[in-house]
Amino acid sequence: MRSFEAATRIDASPEQVWDLLVDVGGWRDWDSGVDRVEGRVALGEQLTIYATMIRNRPFPITVTDIRPHEAMRWQGGLPFGLAVIDRTYRLDGQADGSTVLTVREDHTGPLAGLLGRTTPDLNPSFRQFCEGLKARAEGRTSRPAS
Repeated sequence: MRSFEAATRIDASPEQVWDLLVDVGGWRDWDSGVDRVEGRVALGEQLTIYATMIRNRPFPITVTDIRPHEAMRWQGGLPFGLAVIDRTYRLDGQADGSTVLTVREDHTGPLAGLLGRTTPDLNPSFRQFCEGLKARAEGRTSRPAS
């Protein structure tokens, strides 16, 4: 199994962070790693992410779990479970009113190793995503420079 993860503390409520997180059409306004996202966030819906890192390979996923203001889970990969990509966005509300956002992606399945050879290190991209969402939620900036 190969995993990627990033987290940040955001000075905003889980509700405020959630609203930005599920507005996937607005991601490109604050995450320079995303060209666009097609689709809508709803259980069972398919989304397609067009990342700047891998422009020639869109990332189709299905929304498999939604717990508003708490967590969202997406899955994609190869047919028949040969390689499974499982991405989770978790929001943990803090006593001071802030939110800890954690983004994690796990690659599993018999061909996950093969997939891993063609997938770049996503940790920097996940950190950039977290920082962009943090900046937007805290009202500090729009899309960071590439």
